[in-house]
Amino acid sequence: MHDAIVVGGGPNGLAAAIVLAQAGVSTLLLEAADTVGGGTRTHELTLPGFRHDVCSAIHPMALVSPFLKTLPLKLTWVESPYAVAHPLDDGTAAVLEQALDATTQRLGDDARAWRALMKPFVDHADAFFESVLRPVPLIPRHPFLMARFGLNGLRSATAVMKRFRGDAARALFGGCAAHAIIPPGWAGSAAAGISMAVSAHAVGWPCAEGGSQAIARALADYFVSLGGTIETNHRVASIRDLPPSRAVVFDVTPRQLASIAGDALPPRYVRKLQRFRYGPAIFKVDWALDGPIPWGAEACTRALTVHVGGRVEQIDEHETAVWRGRTTPKPFVLVAQQSLFDTTRAPAGKHTGWAYCHVPHGSNEDMTDAIERQIERFAPGFRDRILARHTMNAAQYEAYDANVVGGDIGGGANTLLQLIGKPFPPLHSYVTPNRRIFIGSSSTPPRGGVHGMCGYWAAKSALRHVFRMG
Repeated sequence: MHDAIVVGGGPNGLAAAIVLAQAGVSTLLLEAADTVGGGTRTHELTLPGFRHDVCSAIHPMALVSPFLKTLPLKLTWVESPYAVAHPLDDGTAAVLEQALDATTQRLGDDARAWRALMKPFVDHADAFFESVLRPVPLIPRHPFLMARFGLNGLRSATAVMKRFRGDAARALFGGCAAHAIIPPGWAGSAAAGISMAVSAHAVGWPCAEGGSQAIARALADYFVSLGGTIETNHRVASIRDLPPSRAVVFDVTPRQLASIAGDALPPRYVRKLQRFRYGPAIFKVDWALDGPIPWGAEACTRALTVHVGGRVEQIDEHETAVWRGRTTPKPFVLVAQQSLFDTTRAPAGKHTGWAYCHVPHGSNEDMTDAIERQIERFAPGFRDRILARHTMNAAQYEAYDANVVGGDIGGGANTLLQLIGKPFPPLHSYVTPNRRIFIGSSSTPPRGGVHGMCGYWAAKSALRHVFRMG
């Protein structure tokens, strides 16, 4: 018998298991797939020797995570000279560098506005991320810093971008904001723009050497070193399938929790879980390439991440269309080119490409041609370098990982109402009416990203409520 069971071996499940094991609680982690990892897995999806990240690829949140950065993980991070590049139609590229001064020097008339927006958070990055990667408290630990964040973050990205005059600054901020997978005109979208840009200035946007699977492997190895037990190929369809324990932490979304544990939860709470709103899906393409992506703007060859979408107005058009149930011929495409900086990803002289765009929830529309046309627009000759490709639509992602409901990789829609506590109240986000059951997936605060903090807070709740620790 184990004192605690964690269901789901993604970054949040692994983080929860580690927290419990660190406290001396006998912990069993159950994972349905043949390896742990969830959104951090790496496979040869195209050709032998080409290693592709199946879901997440670039991991600034892992480095700013107040919990993960305390762990002695055997993990090597790979950085690029620029965190993000954003090509524009005039042949130039906007560049977001880790150094705030280096970034502002490229922004001309917008240098002062970018500095004024970012510097207070960059100067206090540890305090900033310690505050935003936690449930919303009644009284913040850093009230003045978070008040400043709230004044800007609760606004729309479109409103915040009005302080910028040029396309470069607007494109950089709009591209960062689009990671929230909501239109930049919606309230609260600026929070993602600020958080993602600050993470770039604080730690860059690195990838894990050897692939994202290295993150899960490092977390799993550390958990086992603490005395924890992992069982893979163990799918949990019902809470009755679990061995006896005092507490269960679920790294699943509300829909899965209702299905698995509905009989052990009050009907009213189950209905609340079933009303949880999921967000748009993604369509993803991985390429085996005969050479690097031939970007027209040299700056794009110096960045692990390239945001492809042109001017911010074009990004807005596609992201708004997605929420209206359709796509556009020119989607906003997030591109990662890990093999430029990590030689373990492809055979000598060859390269990998990783890209996705947003599509409506549950859509199985094939966006391969639209994505490749967008990249070709800024990298003429790109298609000539494709040796093989692998695609995944919404249904294929959900079949791969049940937590990716309807192709939603973020664990739920990042609407302002849902972010501030629906259906999980900020002070009780991880507990359920059943005192033995807890939820700690990316559907709970602080939501999506490879930071482990959702699982961390859920495990802390279990320690407090069940084991009377802390």
